[in-house]
Amino acid sequence: MPAIETVDAAQLAARLAGCVREAGALALSMCGEPLKSWAKGVSSVVSEADIAVDRLLRERLSAAAPGIGWLSEESVDDPARLEARRVWIVDPIDGTRGYIAGLPDWAVSAALVENGRPIMACLFAPVADEFFMAFAGAGATRNGVAIATSQGAGLANARLAGPKNLLDRLGTIAPSFTTMPRLPSLALRLARVAQGAIDAAIAGGNSHDWDLAAADLLVHEAGGALTPFDGKPLRYNCPVPRHGMLLAAGRERHAALLELLKRVPAS
Repeated sequence: MPAIETVDAAQLAARLAGCVREAGALALSMCGEPLKSWAKGVSSVVSEADIAVDRLLRERLSAAAPGIGWLSEESVDDPARLEARRVWIVDPIDGTRGYIAGLPDWAVSAALVENGRPIMACLFAPVADEFFMAFAGAGATRNGVAIATSQGAGLANARLAGPKNLLDRLGTIAPSFTTMPRLPSLALRLARVAQGAIDAAIAGGNSHDWDLAAADLLVHEAGGALTPFDGKPLRYNCPVPRHGMLLAAGRERHAALLELLKRVPAS
């Protein structure tokens, strides 16, 4: 498949944004209504709304650009995606438990990945009407306004989000930071890092491509980094689209925290 030309890229990004807004509106219209939901795997839950939003996104995005692969939390995995240079990676509703409970912090997340890395992304939190968008090399925005990760490397009064057990252990060697409330949506938690509302976030393991791809590009284009604890870039659209513990922060703080995490006492 040939490289995306500038005009085509702009058109595709506009289509992606429109699809994600439409998907968010659909999810919001179903929020608060009686919904069927059921367990999925060991600790996940899925609802009728997840399936409806997934169907809408797949129909719209497939029509916008035929031939691009597909990976979604709520679709049966098609191994053909592994042969695709470009893949849509989608989470119809990130934070389904919060969504079902009527909480506001859930989001629709979608990214276009090329050769293992996201090149365009949208993340929409409909309750707060927050629309995040990023394009590789062109920065990241929230509701059309440029965003940036917080600067600096220190932890004094820094706002950190992540697993309580790990943050408690981190606090024994760096006791001056503030622990932020946990958001049901990992993607939205990472978007808060991109906009500078949280200084750093740790994902506790067992996250998937669909939780991360859009937020990864947001963080990167906002001047930050999202990586495993070894500091290497994340790769997407692998045979097993699952990841271990991750750290997101502005680049200076990200580097400092990676070094600090090496000294965290074992649990």
